[in-house]
Amino acid sequence: MRYGDLVAVDHLDLRVEAGTITAVLGPNGAGKTTTLETCEGYRRPQGGTVRVLGLDPVRDRRALLPRIGVMLQAGGAWSGVRAEEMLRHVAALHADPLPVGLLVERLGLAECGRTPFRRLSGGQQQRLGLATALVGRPELLFVDEPTAGMDPAIRRTTWELLEELRADGVTTVLTTHYLEEAERLADHVHVIDRGRLIASGTPYELTRAGGATTVRLVVTKPFPPHAPASLQTALGPATEVTTINAQSLLITGPADASTLAKVSAWCEQHGVLPEALTLGQRTLEDVFLQLTGRVLTEPTPSGTAG
Repeated sequence: MRYGDLVAVDHLDLRVEAGTITAVLGPNGAGKTTTLETCEGYRRPQGGTVRVLGLDPVRDRRALLPRIGVMLQAGGAWSGVRAEEMLRHVAALHADPLPVGLLVERLGLAECGRTPFRRLSGGQQQRLGLATALVGRPELLFVDEPTAGMDPAIRRTTWELLEELRADGVTTVLTTHYLEEAERLADHVHVIDRGRLIASGTPYELTRAGGATTVRLVVTKPFPPHAPASLQTALGPATEVTTINAQSLLITGPADASTLAKVSAWCEQHGVLPEALTLGQRTLEDVFLQLTGRVLTEPTPSGTAG
């Protein structure tokens, strides 16, 4: 998929297994949204082949739509429509919808059921978007940033709901900027950058690849420009030093007493005062940072959390 000279999706090849939750991760501009919109039938691919539930999303759109649910990151409702009114309208479009009251109760929409969409908080809009995606009993669910703007309690309720759907055989394709969310929910993770698939596996496979552990160094003042390269030289080729931000470095590799001693000696030699020096296993966030060189920025939906 191209937009002028920009290649948004470049020979991307991935598969989603039925009955799983699959997370598609990538920095802004990686091609995630274009990929999902192509699978949902909103865009026709300029090359290659897309099949969803065995169907062409564009040519077989009429047959596919009743079998999928789509939750957009933003929008999808009239500004003046009330929340419960919108949900009941969407339910009426389906042959065998879920009970609206059940979704209203489960996703905490009763408190805002009579509120116009434009006055809903960002989190309430997300909850309504998820409810409208689920009401038609989809076999396959596409959710784009499902918990953006939600408070922690509602976020965990949403996670539990997605896990229950998986237990019932529903397939979910998830994009999220909350890597904790992907690590908890996903059976499989695809990482995309610049339109290409750069890593794929279960969260365990990605975070435990090579048995690597991490040391996270946080200092009181910004590092000098040469710090990552200098520390890398001090630690040797068996480790990898990645910049998280101006005051944090991630060190991946064999993390033992010798590594910690070398980091401490390097700090003393360069007049760097550590604020924190922590040892642990790699997280999905660490993997993402190493693969893309970028920190995943959390979305900021309109409105306040709720």
